[in-house]
Amino acid sequence: MTTATNKETLGFQTEAKQLLQLMIHSLYSNKEIFLRELISNASDAADKLRFEALADGTLYENDPELKITITFDQEAKTLSISDNGIGMSKDDVISHLGTIAKSGTAEFLGRLSGDEKKDSQLIGQFGVGFYSAFIVADRVEVLTRRAGLEPSEGIHWESEGEADFSVESIEKADRGTTVILHLREDSADFADNWRIRSVVKKYSDHIAIPVLMEKQATPDYDDEGKEKPVEENTTPEFEAVNDATALWTRSRSEVTDEEYIEFYKHVSHDFEDPLSWTHNKVEGKLEYNSLLYVPKKAPFDMWNREANRGLKLYVQRTFIMDDAEQFLPLYLRFIKGVIDSNDLSLNVSREILQQDPAVDSMKSAVTKRVLDTLSKIAKNDGEKYQLFWDQFGQVLKEGPAEDFSNKEKIAKLLRFASTHTNSDVQSNSLEDYVGRMKEGQDKIYYVAAENFTTGSNSPHLEVFRKKDIEVLVFYDRIDEWLMGHMMDFDGKQFQDVGKGELNLGDLEGEDDKKEKEKLETENKDLIERVKKVLGEKIDSVRVTNRLTDSPACLVVGEDDMGAQMRRIMEQAGQAMPESKPILELNPEHSLVKKLDQESDEDRFTDLVDILFDQSTLAEGGQLDDPAAYVHRLNKLILDLSK
Repeated sequence: MTTATNKETLGFQTEAKQLLQLMIHSLYSNKEIFLRELISNASDAADKLRFEALADGTLYENDPELKITITFDQEAKTLSISDNGIGMSKDDVISHLGTIAKSGTAEFLGRLSGDEKKDSQLIGQFGVGFYSAFIVADRVEVLTRRAGLEPSEGIHWESEGEADFSVESIEKADRGTTVILHLREDSADFADNWRIRSVVKKYSDHIAIPVLMEKQATPDYDDEGKEKPVEENTTPEFEAVNDATALWTRSRSEVTDEEYIEFYKHVSHDFEDPLSWTHNKVEGKLEYNSLLYVPKKAPFDMWNREANRGLKLYVQRTFIMDDAEQFLPLYLRFIKGVIDSNDLSLNVSREILQQDPAVDSMKSAVTKRVLDTLSKIAKNDGEKYQLFWDQFGQVLKEGPAEDFSNKEKIAKLLRFASTHTNSDVQSNSLEDYVGRMKEGQDKIYYVAAENFTTGSNSPHLEVFRKKDIEVLVFYDRIDEWLMGHMMDFDGKQFQDVGKGELNLGDLEGEDDKKEKEKLETENKDLIERVKKVLGEKIDSVRVTNRLTDSPACLVVGEDDMGAQMRRIMEQAGQAMPESKPILELNPEHSLVKKLDQESDEDRFTDLVDILFDQSTLAEGGQLDDPAAYVHRLNKLILDLSK
């Protein structure tokens, strides 16, 4: 290595600066993860070289044995992690080590709470990678050269993790990257052979290339039992301290839970243990290994459609790409893991993956395996499945629309709030609901609202409470859209209780039907009067037996879009076709009886308008003219107080 030239000092991107400070403080209780992250990066660099060398073998530069080497100097308090992977050019260094090239960084920082424990979990989800070096080091140097570049195009990067970093050109004969950590006083124990070995075994035993450390000299004794002096200037001998076999190629019986968990943290950069995993070897028409993980926590960018997703793809144990999204549908985008195929070509690209029939077969099988894993958790451990549902339930609800062939499997995994439990916790499966259905009930009833409180207190539920019929409460924005793709379950149709005329079928006795006909006849004149007042605001007016406590409610036509779905579409800026609600009156209610007897037409008009506005509010809607409603209500109160 010769004298450096062209030294530049550059500032960190703002987000990188903030993250560095947060990480140094928030992750301090789990300092040793820095080594896992740096070894993981070195392993990725080796994978990338192996992939690029498929097209250009000269990139190996006569050094095809890929490895990671760890050395330390106790006196100088330094620790070095070197790899002979792909390396970095000057542009790579500035872009990878000066910025955080990940979408959603600002959103991520906005979600930090100041609670160190919670923030460290968030940082773990984000994936800290290289920056974790500053947890234990007050100065970090990086010496690197990209494979294929001239030795004179080496780069020396250096920073103290504050506001800036320096970049300069150096002479570097060998390709790859060396990260040198100048350890803080309180982290000097990492410049220790036993300490490093134990951390590597704990976190990085599964890395598929050897992690080398200098062999410790075994003391030699003479005939008198005295220790022989060690020869000076002997060439150091290195040995692998990790298992160095691709974990997913090993038999399930050979892999411990601890190894599975650490491998998950390697592929996902998550600090939490996974919720579950499935490891499978397929032989026959297609040959591949898959190791798939269900995380415990949703990543912060799960709703960012631009975010990277997918599995790590290997072909015959050669790394191909990090985020192969072709092997899982979008509604399972939270699944992490590895797929290693023997049937795909080594020069496979994303475009080829989209057209390869073998990929479709593998996607189908991998999707079924994930759904079966979730079904097993749901069946055997309700508490664990509830943890999963609380994190990923809304994403799973995208499934029936996207994956018709697995619609039934997904439907059994769905969970909803219900009047049965009377809680906003979504813990009721459709199978549970069907199992609790009343004799003669042939529909699955649901109400859709902005939130659980509005839904569970909806006037539409009054008759269902009276007859003790369970109703599912939908309050996720996706729920009504989901119903557009799920017409039935187990042969039972879904029925929105706020749509169309109430028909309880066999649950309604003959007496109920006769009573309703009688009320319709008796209240014909009232219906006409109310219709005249409301005019264009409504589609029609009718009496109903669905209400017991409320004087009136609004429903939409049988074939119209649900009121909640309509509100969501309008909030999203969608132009919606005109749709008028139906006003249903409860003729048994004292307010409606008073209305029928009201001879003063002005007061009758005010009462009808108040009833209409109250019905709009009760089902979660907004008033076109709230001030007019308040004015009418105040006027009525004054009249009553006279």
